[in-house]
Amino acid sequence: MSLAEKISNAELEVMRILWREKKPVSFTDIRVELQHTKGWEKSTINTLIRRLADKEVITAEKQGVLHYTPNISESAYVQSEEQSMIDKLYAGNVKNLVAALCRRGKLSEADIDELKDFFKM
Repeated sequence: MSLAEKISNAELEVMRILWREKKPVSFTDIRVELQHTKGWEKSTINTLIRRLADKEVITAEKQGVLHYTPNISESAYVQSEEQSMIDKLYAGNVKNLVAALCRRGKLSEADIDELKDFFKM
């Protein structure tokens, strides 16, 4: 199972806090932020953290109170998510993804020129 398949969209909100802080984060700090930004209840947040710990995506450390740190980097998660999407939607073919973006008008002329310059490197 890939990292992308392990982390739900709700759990990703917890991970974003941990990645952003770059240090162990207490449950209270996570709860305060997610209650404010998402309106989630304490029990929901506790469940998300427990699931992430059970999946071994985060680690809990006792520092007076529990503090959480990610076991995977954000870049590793993004890379896994990208590959999962390409595999799922484009049979693992990145060229088909880029072609689809071009066909659907999702890339501007400036984007296309920038990509051309990138590939000339």
